[in-house]
This record gives sequence, structure tokens and C-alpha cells, in this order.
Amino acid sequence: MEDKITLTEPLFDCVEAYGQTSLDLIKLRALDKTSNIMSSFISRGAAIIVISMFVCLANIGLALWIGDLLGKSYYGFFCVALFYALFGGVLYFLLHQKMKECFQNAFINEMLN
Repeated sequence: MEDKITLTEPLFDCVEAYGQTSLDLIKLRALDKTSNIMSSFISRGAAIIVISMFVCLANIGLALWIGDLLGKSYYGFFCVALFYALFGGVLYFLLHQKMKECFQNAFINEMLN
């Protein structure tokens, strides 16, 4: 009877070590995916912030320039706003589904790779 206990004890130790190693591997894989996704979002977010600041300042300058050409500065802001309303409508009605699928596929690819 003691032989059976002594033979199965190392087996249970190996199974326990395997389970712990598998759990550690799962944790490390999850950490790797999370850090990869977060670093991608942070770096892209920083680029988006810088580009957004540039676009905002360029739009203000463009609106003031157009307003100067039209005679009243607020006319330029109306023109720029109208342009963005048209552009937003085109994006929403024509490209919304394609952009949604593109972002979903990019997120899924990032999660799986």
C-alpha cells in the first residue's frame, strides 16, 4: 500500500506543477495582449491628439482667412462649419458601415495576434 502512495505522490506533484505553469503561462499571455493593445491605443491616441490640435488651429486660421475674404469674420466660421457638416454627413451615410467593420477587424486582429 505504501508503494502506491509513494508512486502517486510524485505524479500529483508533477500535475500540480504543470497546472501552476499553465496558469502562469495564461497570465503572461493575457498580460502580453493587454500591454500590446494598451500601448497601441496610447501611441495612436497621442498622435490623434497632436493631429487634432493642428487641425483645430488650421481651421481657425482658415475660417479667419475666408471671413476676411468675405468681409465678415464669422462668415468664414460658417463656411468651415458647413464644410464639416457636409463631410460628416458623407462619412456617416456612405462610409459608416465600412469604417465600423475596419475598426472591428483591427481590434479582433490585435486581440488574436
